[in-house]
Amino acid sequence: MRLRRLVAAVCCAAAVPLPAGAAHAAPETPADLALLAARESLLGEHHWYRQTFDGKPVLGGYYARHVDKRTREVTVRDGRIAVEGLASGLPAVAAEQAGAVVDRQVAGERASTELAVLPGARAKLVYAVLSRTDRGSVRTIVDASSGAVITTEDVVKRAEGTGSVFAPNPVVTLQDTTLTDQDDADAAVPTKAYQAVRLSDLDTSGTLSGSYATVVGPADQLAFAENRRFDYPRSDDRFEQVMAYHGVTEAQRYVQRLGFQDLNNEPQDVTTTGFEEDQSYYDPSTDRITFGSGGVDDAEDADIIWHELGHAMQDAQVPGFGLSVDGGAIGEGFGDWWAVIMSVPLHEDSAAAPHACVGDWDAVSYTEEAPHCLRRTDTDLTIADRRGEAHFDGQIWSRALFDVYRALGRDESARVVLEAQFSYSPDTTFAQAAETTAATAGALYGAQAEAEVRAAFTARGIL
Repeated sequence: MRLRRLVAAVCCAAAVPLPAGAAHAAPETPADLALLAARESLLGEHHWYRQTFDGKPVLGGYYARHVDKRTREVTVRDGRIAVEGLASGLPAVAAEQAGAVVDRQVAGERASTELAVLPGARAKLVYAVLSRTDRGSVRTIVDASSGAVITTEDVVKRAEGTGSVFAPNPVVTLQDTTLTDQDDADAAVPTKAYQAVRLSDLDTSGTLSGSYATVVGPADQLAFAENRRFDYPRSDDRFEQVMAYHGVTEAQRYVQRLGFQDLNNEPQDVTTTGFEEDQSYYDPSTDRITFGSGGVDDAEDADIIWHELGHAMQDAQVPGFGLSVDGGAIGEGFGDWWAVIMSVPLHEDSAAAPHACVGDWDAVSYTEEAPHCLRRTDTDLTIADRRGEAHFDGQIWSRALFDVYRALGRDESARVVLEAQFSYSPDTTFAQAAETTAATAGALYGAQAEAEVRAAFTARGIL
């Protein structure tokens, strides 16, 4: 089945600040909206809405209000889409009939069926049918007047590869690029690659469940220890569960040390069992990260854990993030960069380029020459090199962010990028996101920081 993303023209997605003298008067929120999420960041308050029409959700339509904490100035991003020519608000096809059509085409379990509006010059009443499959969630749009399938889209955010999780992985710890997976054999990785770590914020259940991460899966396959000591070799499937829990938890603790108290601050569901392919993904419809076990088990490489967590973080900041081609690339690029940022303290020489290699344990399964990298964040790619593929184009964005890191430092760059993402739009472009990021650097650290961030994006041809 061919999967493609539903794309619609947006009516007016530019930021609209209040006029001078009216910064403290909140603009009236349009009536055709339903609140999706309210978030608070270092500099602002952010409210995200879903567009509705006649009480039904409009696919792809959004509206956001961002309030500057210092000035109380309100900025609006209006991504509502024109709905024209909708003849009737009543479906000719029953919901169950639409669901049955999808069941015949999608190999999975139907999770929900929602009556919605497909916007545009010839708007349609449709059913949005969400199905759970072994490759993540799939959304199918069915015409509510004819029962015909309009489009099917894969809604998960994926990272291809498998990995190691030994803080961050055996290749980095041992500085040995000759290591191979050897079918998950314990003998393939020397014991000195393992590092004893503190598993913080656990609850008292005896499982890997806590304040910021919850390992889910079949009960008989989950790690359990009444004394909360979770010590396993890599050949034991529970080893990946420990690493996933530790990676997600440590990332959230770092986010909070940066000052963010409302950025995916909840137990993030992760699973390392049941998916045997050589890739991993974040599924926004279930808010779950799934790690594959093909090749090097993905949850053995902390870079892969942090990459996928990056998708979950962006989804928490901006509901539905990644609607545009550029947005998808930004998501992949940020995920790679976030893995680098998290791994900086684990490299002996954090000022050098080797830590720009993402997934250097995961990639031994599918690359021939060392250093083995899923991708790098220090390529020379620019806008002129774009291919329209999110993972490739994401290297343009991750290089810009890598230069921001080198200019500002780890904590400062992380604070700038995370703060800026609260104000991105689901369908943002490279240029729009770069402008927001540069302005955020200025607001947090002054004109020199803004200039350095702007230079990083200019070097990639983004600005």
